[in-house]
Order: sequence, then C-alpha cells, then structure tokens
Amino acid sequence: MIGGCHSSRPPVPQAIEFTKLPEAGEGSPFKLDAIEGRVSGAQAGQRIVLFARAGLWWVQPFADRPFTEIRGSSWRGTTHPGNAYAALLVNPGYKPPPTTKTLPEVGGNVLAVAVADSAALARPAVKTLHFSGYEWEIRQTASEPGGARNLYDPANAMVDKKGYLHLRIAKKGNEWTSAEAILTRSLGYGSYSFVVQDVSQLEPAAVLSISIWDNTGPSREMDIETSRWGEPNSKNAQYVIQPYYVPANVVRFMAPRGILTYSFLWEPGRASFHTVRGLPLKAGSDSVAEHVFTSGIPSPGQESTHINLYVFDNKKNPLKHESEVIVENFEYLP
Repeated sequence: MIGGCHSSRPPVPQAIEFTKLPEAGEGSPFKLDAIEGRVSGAQAGQRIVLFARAGLWWVQPFADRPFTEIRGSSWRGTTHPGNAYAALLVNPGYKPPPTTKTLPEVGGNVLAVAVADSAALARPAVKTLHFSGYEWEIRQTASEPGGARNLYDPANAMVDKKGYLHLRIAKKGNEWTSAEAILTRSLGYGSYSFVVQDVSQLEPAAVLSISIWDNTGPSREMDIETSRWGEPNSKNAQYVIQPYYVPANVVRFMAPRGILTYSFLWEPGRASFHTVRGLPLKAGSDSVAEHVFTSGIPSPGQESTHINLYVFDNKKNPLKHESEVIVENFEYLP
C-alpha cells in the first residue's frame, strides 16, 4: 500500500520561447545576427530548426546547416535578417525544407513552434546621407560580404563640401569597421555610372563593391568589385553576375591609377559593363575594360544599389592599415 501511494510527476509540456531576437530586416545573404531562446520538455536528440521570413520562410542559418543544438534548456543560433522569425523543436528524423511559403505545424516530427512577427521586433533608427541627388541609407549593422563578417560604423560614411562620398575602413578598439551606403529606392533597367578616385592604393584585403542586388531571391545580383582578395599579385578588379562560382559569370581585369568611371547598362537579358579612365564625358577617355553578359541577368524587382568598402578575411595577408575610397559622382539614366 505504501508503495502505491507515491505520486509521479506529469511530463513537462514541450514549448519554445525567444530570449534574444535580431532587429527586423528585409533579408540579406551577407548579414548574420544572433538569435537565442529557451525550450522546455526537450528530450535527448531533439533539436531546434530556425526560419526567417523574407518573402518566403528560409531555413537558418544555411540550407546545409539547418539545425541548432539545445544545451540544457537553452539554444543559441544565427540567422539572416527577416521581417519575422520562427523556431521549431523537432525530432532527429525531421528534414526541414530550404524554403517554404507556410511554416510547418505541430505534429509528427515537429513538437513545438514559436513565431516572432514584425510587431515583436525592434528596428534601428535609420541614418541617411544625400549623394548625387539621391538619398542613401548608411549601414549600421554587421554583415558578411564576401563570406567575411564585417562590423559597420555610420561614422565611416560621409559627404564632403564638394558633394563627394567618402567611405572608410577604420580601427575601432581591436576591430576593423567598414562602410556601406545603400540607395533607398529601386531604379530598374537603365545606365548606372560611378566616378571613383584612385583605388589602386587599396590593400589586397580591402574590397570596394558596387552592386545591385535583390534579396527576395538567390543570385539576383550584379557587381563591380575592386579587390585582390588578399592575393598581392592578382588582378584587382572584376565584373560579376551572381552566382560567382560559374566561371562565365566573372571577368577579371586591372584597375589602373587615377580617376575611373565604372558603368553598366542593364537591359532585359543583357548587362554591359565598361570602365574608363577619367570622367565619362571627357573626350578621349581611355577604355580600361568592358564586357557584356547575356546569361543569368536578373529582372527588376526590389533591387537596391550598394556602395560598400569592407574587409576581406585573408589569413595570409590580413588588412594592416585604414583605407578610404572617394566616389565623386553617381548617375542613373533610364
């Protein structure tokens, strides 16, 4: 009788909650933020699957790394930005989709679901500058351009009395901080040109990236990049249609000393890149490089124009000094 009188504890309900959320964002293939939470009732072998919403729900942080481990009653992971985030408690046999229009519901191998929508997410105060007649947002949050995590300081981007845009890589404490200006409106098809002062002095680990990309889908990006990617003897500039790992999508060339005008003409199914010495309207401007891409050209959508000066993580030739790039003018013609 005594043995039959002891009470047994009821099972702990399985549930998830967030304890740290990133700020809201509209998606970025380069930026990663920390996301954390707690879980109750988890059993051995069960894990967390994270999703971020940017158009679709995207598994986080990567399609080939979809699981976040549980340690005790807590979990900690990383995610690309989204306008909502979700965490699922799943059994070992669960296979998450890379993307989905709707989140999985509780049932089968999905044991619990937590969602944080835009109402629960903080948004940083936007900082902007005016350059060449357009408004540009200054990046304040970390991102991973070129696969290397960069911190951004709004103080590294400014416009001088001449109206020139200055972007700097500067030391802050023990870390490098980068600079990025993002056009606040989409322009679509047309001619884009950028007049840039001498970039031949950039260290091999510094990168100037002029790009147009649309983060609502993969490989919707076109780039003009000035960098040796940490290799002192390599060419220092390239035109790119993403994905870059397709050999035909990258054309390398040498950017010489002096003022250069980088330009491209974006048309349906065609992107024509051209670089000349000096100003584009100056008679006798010497051609430096040109190339026409006719495959993989994105169509207009929610694209934005970015001018980014950042640090590429090359262990053999790391960045040693602060850097500055001056862009004299941006012009768009429809």
